[in-house]
Amino acid sequence: MRLVPVAYLASYLLSVLGNSIAGVALPLIVLQVTGSVLGTGIVAGATAIPAVFAGLLMGVVIDRINRRTSSVVTDLVSAGAIAALPLIDMVSGLSLGWFVLFGIVGSLGDVPGLTARDALLPAVVPHSGVASERLMGVREALGAVGLLLGPAAAGALMVLFDGSTVLWITAATSLAAALLTLLIPGRVGAVVTAGGVVAEVTGSGWGQLRDGWRVLLRSRFLVVTTVLSFTSVIVLAALQGLILPVYFTLAERPGLLGFVLTALAAGMLVGGSLFAVAGTRGRRRTWFLVGLVGNAFGFGLVASLSSVWLVFGGAFVVGLSSGVFGSLIGVLMIERIPEQMRGRIMGTQNAFVTAAPAIGIVAAAVLTEYAGVNVAAVALTGVWLVALALGLFAPSLRTLEPEPAEVGEAGRVVVGRA
Repeated sequence: MRLVPVAYLASYLLSVLGNSIAGVALPLIVLQVTGSVLGTGIVAGATAIPAVFAGLLMGVVIDRINRRTSSVVTDLVSAGAIAALPLIDMVSGLSLGWFVLFGIVGSLGDVPGLTARDALLPAVVPHSGVASERLMGVREALGAVGLLLGPAAAGALMVLFDGSTVLWITAATSLAAALLTLLIPGRVGAVVTAGGVVAEVTGSGWGQLRDGWRVLLRSRFLVVTTVLSFTSVIVLAALQGLILPVYFTLAERPGLLGFVLTALAAGMLVGGSLFAVAGTRGRRRTWFLVGLVGNAFGFGLVASLSSVWLVFGGAFVVGLSSGVFGSLIGVLMIERIPEQMRGRIMGTQNAFVTAAPAIGIVAAAVLTEYAGVNVAAVALTGVWLVALALGLFAPSLRTLEPEPAEVGEAGRVVVGRA
């Protein structure tokens, strides 16, 4: 494979790995420093809200400047925010306020960084020498590798190093991701018109933001696929973040919870690899149905809570189906989102997905408190069945094969089959 896709994929892997390590290590470090479970929750909540707003608003910036530059800058922001914590710990010691402050700063780089990397991918495809299906499948598989290695690496680092020292490692992964992205030529990240001309920035930021949201909301395809992704994350986060911890605690086997994440990531690795190898074969509608129905089957197995092995098997099936579904949706996003609006539309989608886990966990907590863990698990499966029906019968998702984009006035790209 050529330099451009290799640099892009390596940067993506390091970004996922760093986030995966931080997702495990940072709450433990906050707990060690503050001694407060509530403090850990405050940090999580304080960083989630700015991340959602950053995703909604920063898409305009990503559409106005070079996508490679956006990706590098956001990675550097994330690296700087994480590196500041061990530095402050060395100078004056950490407190809850420092964690909240730099958590907020880091969140301003996380979702925009993901969006910038997503918006850059369509420009990487022509330089890869392979079909978009293969490149997207490889990316999903590498993301699964990062999710597999991250928790284990975090555990090992927490044993080997004291406290906040571990955060130097996560900061280094973000810095390395930025340096790898710099290997991609600047012209690859340029925002261009349908005719291949570098786009000129016109209009106010708010006006451009409204234009992006208007395109998103008027496209039935984009609305339905965004709802499906949003719902999937709600259900998965609720099962993984609350239902299963309660289930394993009641079964007096809390140590097995980590294996669920392992089974999920292993399934994603297989699903992404499968799509990378065979995604160009057969009809896309078939791949789409495999992802949708497979998720329903996997969620059903997990939600049954009938045995540990069924939960593990269900998690693997969910991961496999998500690997296929995520890869296909990524390819469709490349084809269906107008080039000059990728930042705004993908930023909005990523903001919704960022908010989804909190919504799912809160809903699951209320259901578990008042109806029991089994009822909550079944209710979550029912939510996905509603989404399944939407995906199966939505007219905008019946034809998913490649179609040429239409070019309107002033070289504007118009999404086909909106």
